[in-house]
Parts: sequence; C-alpha cells; structure tokens
Amino acid sequence: MPAVPMLTASVVLGIAAAHLPGLRTFVRAAARPGLSLAGRRLMRMGIVLLGLGLGLDQVLRLGWATVAMVVGVVAATFFGTLWLGRRLRLPGDQPLLIATGYSICGASAIGAVSEVSGSDEEDVAASVALVTLCGTLAIAVLPLLQGPLGLSDPAFGRWVGAGVHDVGQVVATAQTAGPDALGEAVLVKLMRVALLAPLVAAVAFSVRARRRGVRTASGRRPAPVPLFVLGFLAAAVLRATGVLPDVALEWAHTAQEALLAAALFGLGSAVHLPTLARTGGRAAALGLGAWVVVAGVSYAGVMLTV
Repeated sequence: MPAVPMLTASVVLGIAAAHLPGLRTFVRAAARPGLSLAGRRLMRMGIVLLGLGLGLDQVLRLGWATVAMVVGVVAATFFGTLWLGRRLRLPGDQPLLIATGYSICGASAIGAVSEVSGSDEEDVAASVALVTLCGTLAIAVLPLLQGPLGLSDPAFGRWVGAGVHDVGQVVATAQTAGPDALGEAVLVKLMRVALLAPLVAAVAFSVRARRRGVRTASGRRPAPVPLFVLGFLAAAVLRATGVLPDVALEWAHTAQEALLAAALFGLGSAVHLPTLARTGGRAAALGLGAWVVVAGVSYAGVMLTV
C-alpha cells in the first residue's frame, strides 16, 4: 500500500497484534522480551543509519534565513508542546516525547529521546501512536489548504517540510503539489532531522544533571552523549564525504526502514488501548494544540523567508 508510510503501518500492526484474540497473550508474555528488544536496540541502529540519509551539503545550501526559520519552528513547537502537555497533566514522559515527535521527525525522534530519558515503554508507545495519527491526517488535510493560504508550490513544500512529522509523511504530503514542492519539502525536513542530535544530547545532559551521582546497573555513570547519537552524526559526516556509492546508500536506506519498522512494531505492541483511553481526551487535546502550533509557526516562517 504505497499511500501508507511503512512506519505508520508498523505501529498500527503492532497495536493490532497486542489486541487480537489468541495473539495478544503471546505478544504480552512469551514475545514481550523480543519486542522490547526491538523497540530499543533496533531503534538505536535505525537512528544511526538515518544519518546516512542526511545530505549535509544540501542542507547547507538552504541559506541562513531558512536555517533560522527551521530552528525557530523546532524550538517553538518543542517548548510550546512540552508546556501544554504539562498543563494538561499527561502522565510520565508523554509531554516530552510528544513534543519531540512533533518538533523533529515523529516516531524516530521519540525513540531516540526515550533512550536517553529512560521513558516507560507504554509512554513511548502512546506518544508514537498520537504523533503517527496526527502526521497521517496531515497527508489529507494540508494539500487542501495550499490554495486558501495562497502558497506557491515551493512555499507549500517548505511549509510541509517544516510542519509535518515523519519523513515518509512529508513525502506523501508534498508530492501532491509536484516535484518543486517535493524537493523543497525534503530539504527543509532534512534540516529538522539534523537537529535530532543536539536535542537528544540536551535531553541526555538534563537527565544526567537530575540523576547526578546515580550509576547504572553496570556501575558506570550515564554517558553525557549517547553512543547512537554520535553514530548518527558520524553517519551524516560519512554521507557528506561522498565516498559511499549510491547502491550502498540504497541498501542502508532499506536496512534503516526495516530496523525502524521492527522497532515501531515492538513499540506498538506495548500499547494498551484501555489505558490509553483514560488519557485519550487530554492526549488528543495536546495533539491538536501541538498541530496548530507547528502549522502556524512554520507557515509564518515560510512567509517571512520566501
């Protein structure tokens, strides 16, 4: 089903597997260790490979005005969503995770931040489900707004790249306005993905400061910057050198999608719909509020930089 992004389908299938009669007992018992492993370890590996898809040379050609616009959109979305989530009293790390997903790159960013924040698996799964749902709705809603908002195809592409969460959702939304919109959307989206590393590092430093003096089970202090973040940056630098042939990048992209799909299936299988329903109204309110923030701020940024 080409119209449905693979990562979106993976979350939905994971949630379905956790609730199907006859399968849910296996998913919640015998399969739980493997699914939890996929949700964490495979997520890290997929994020490292995500760096190979980041064309730093292309990002640098966007111009400083666009770079400043993207940084502003990410900052406003992250802090605005975090503040609103705490005001709505969402449980656990959900405000932090949802803010990360909306501001950077959806489920992949949530997985990265959850690794350094030590978030509960159910909080991660609920946040992924909400961000995935809202990002999927954007595919249908945003193209309808291009005409009323008076956006040219390139401007629409930049708006989509700055305001839609997952890379696959950005492509699906922007391609409705043609190749010019698609090219601009992908470049702006890559700039947002580039901000994943500093955001995760900042969260890691914050967690480390709160837990100062606490050691892990192995007796070591938590790393100030997680290894998979350094791996992501190293992969981006390697891509920028141009030493990797196109076929290697294609294989890496396939492996990245497979790893992230497995990880998100594992996270989706941890969703317990009755528990999710208890905070459903507040989570939906946060999702709608964050959607308005990211769409509004990114639209203003595009209008200031065209």
